[in-house]
Amino acid sequence: MLERKRKILNNFLGRSYKSNEEYLYKCPKCGHHKRKLSVNFDKNVFKCWICDYSGKNIFYLVRSHGSHVDKQDWKKVANIVDFSEQEKEIQKIEVELPKEFITLTGKHISPLSIPARKYLADRGITEEQIVWWKMGYCPDGKYTNRIIVPSFDMDGELTYFISRSYDNNWIKYLNPPAEKNFIFNELYLDWNKDITIVEGVFDAVVAGNAIPLLGSTIREDSYAFQRILSNCQKIYIALDEDAMLKEQKISKLFMSYGVDVYRVDTSGFGDVGEMGKKKFQDRKKTAEVLSLDDYLLERILFQ
Repeated sequence: MLERKRKILNNFLGRSYKSNEEYLYKCPKCGHHKRKLSVNFDKNVFKCWICDYSGKNIFYLVRSHGSHVDKQDWKKVANIVDFSEQEKEIQKIEVELPKEFITLTGKHISPLSIPARKYLADRGITEEQIVWWKMGYCPDGKYTNRIIVPSFDMDGELTYFISRSYDNNWIKYLNPPAEKNFIFNELYLDWNKDITIVEGVFDAVVAGNAIPLLGSTIREDSYAFQRILSNCQKIYIALDEDAMLKEQKISKLFMSYGVDVYRVDTSGFGDVGEMGKKKFQDRKKTAEVLSLDDYLLERILFQ
């Protein structure tokens, strides 16, 4: 198995030589002329001693710099589940915005839109964010007095929408029945920047470049997990204080695949949406990287 893995890395990193328990390659990140990228196959880690490019899963090297064939070969050797075929099998359920939907992005401000605009302003949602997220509202119909936030896939097709009451209706959210194995507003995600996992859509608006769970979670066989695993070496997680068990399950899942997980402290606030952009960014800067030992200690302390 070791030789098969070395052969795959040789395909895109070139030849290596052994030094103690590690193999040294030329770094694809900094391009240093000497072999300074250390790869330990037994520990499944890598590190460049010049530019500090490192990771806790060699598969990240393969999926970042190898060919499609290299990736498929590595998955077979390392027994990594391939979810790419599952992605093709996802059946999209057609979703349409309510016929009563009125956009809030236009220049003309209707008197009917004032309560909706006030609700968003009270939540700290800016005009720029309203335009970016293509928010609207329904003055009547099934979604009367509700903010509508549509979701679009990478092709710009509508996949879902959430509706949030702004008139103190006891049913806060009234969302359409649809397949939820998708990423809310993936169209707006930049996979080259930090990704944050949050609870709801308004949390994602505040956090920026975030994936809202929409009351669900991230499973190993989900589209969101597959996309994150394919694009991210690290993620941030910022769930509500009362969602510790959900946070643990999601974090441990990603850590088991070598993805670094950073926990953003949300204490003192009901959710990220209440924090505001500046407070969230401040806390994100001090986010702590998690380890499986952290959860073991918490389990002992809070039993």
